[in-house]
Amino acid sequence: MIYLVASIILSVLLLLNFRLFPRFGVNTTQAIVFNYPVCFLTGLLLMPAGQSFSIDFTQTWTWLALILGVGFIVTFLLSGASTQRSGITATSLANNLSLVIPVTFSLLVLGGGKVFDALNYLGLALALVAVGLSTYKKSESGTNTGSNLWLPVAVFLMYGFTNTTINYMNVRYITAADQTVAVTLTMVLGAIVAGAVLLAIRLVRGQERIEARSFVAAVTLGVPNYLSFYTLILALSAYSGNGAFVYPVYNIGVILLAAGTAALFFREQLSGLNKVGLALAVLAIALISWQELSALLA
Repeated sequence: MIYLVASIILSVLLLLNFRLFPRFGVNTTQAIVFNYPVCFLTGLLLMPAGQSFSIDFTQTWTWLALILGVGFIVTFLLSGASTQRSGITATSLANNLSLVIPVTFSLLVLGGGKVFDALNYLGLALALVAVGLSTYKKSESGTNTGSNLWLPVAVFLMYGFTNTTINYMNVRYITAADQTVAVTLTMVLGAIVAGAVLLAIRLVRGQERIEARSFVAAVTLGVPNYLSFYTLILALSAYSGNGAFVYPVYNIGVILLAAGTAALFFREQLSGLNKVGLALAVLAIALISWQELSALLA
């Protein structure tokens, strides 16, 4: 459970970074690109004693990890574009509702792990409702977002793809905990290559100019970024790759902590529907994980 809680906290730190970047005039695209080398260095520091990082291109998981790294970059960029064109609400919903993809994949394809009963399935259904209600906000300028509907859909699919791939790799290829750093470093390497290509193209076209503050922002973003998915993989390992349990608790946990942090530090107000959604989120977590909670209380 400690890894799952840590991943939730670190994920909220990522949201805080993105929230504060405009205030300090940080170029978000550059911060995203530069944060991945920071991720890589963080992973090297966590490498178990006696291990060294190398890439074996004969392994299937190597190619999956590199593709996943590219997926990280694409997902971050789509999230930024969706936030600007379709709004924070639509993007947040697309992000968090994507949990249905890895959960369904875990239950129907991977099998094993926790066997869901009626209460667990009820909790999963309530989780989706809770995500919608707790992130819903009325548009200040109306309701027309149809022209940019594809962006939230793309965010939904990419977050679902990356989380499902992480879960699949954890079950099929990460057979021991000491492999976690090597696998995540390979993912990060894929993101570094993709980010370098993207930034080079934008520099050549004159669309970007390197800004010093982007390097500082890359550190504050990169360390929690790496540790968030590192601890998420450890959480999946601790629960035998059971994404059907881990992802709903993770997503709802991020929503609850992010809402509390936003209210405390940014004075964001919750509507009546938002408060109902947060209450349902707590109930959903209890239903999804009632077996584990019962074992802890026993």
